[in-house]
Amino acid sequence: MFIIYCPYCCEYREEEEFHPKGQAHIERPKDPEACSDEEWGDYLFFRDNPRGVHHEMWVHAAGCRKFFNVTRHTVSYKILETYKMGEKPSVTAESVAATTATPESVQKEGVRA
Repeated sequence: MFIIYCPYCCEYREEEEFHPKGQAHIERPKDPEACSDEEWGDYLFFRDNPRGVHHEMWVHAAGCRKFFNVTRHTVSYKILETYKMGEKPSVTAESVAATTATPESVQKEGVRA
């Protein structure tokens, strides 16, 4: 079971209070009317599914009901950080690769053992 830190409530809570909502940081097309069907389909349906560090959007459904972002390692399931909507992640796939660190060594304020 995950114990997840909500950046809005400033509390660690059990994972049953949260729901994942998909990939984070997906940019909506600036002019949807000018998009081709293929471009619009890509925006709506295709998501990254990396092996490693991934940014996801979650909602604290049983708490403050606010959306926030999670940086999670998809192999180990470790949550590396949580941060508010509109903020930039401090942990990225590039930063993990550059430090050649394991997900456990860069774990921040996401999960508590």
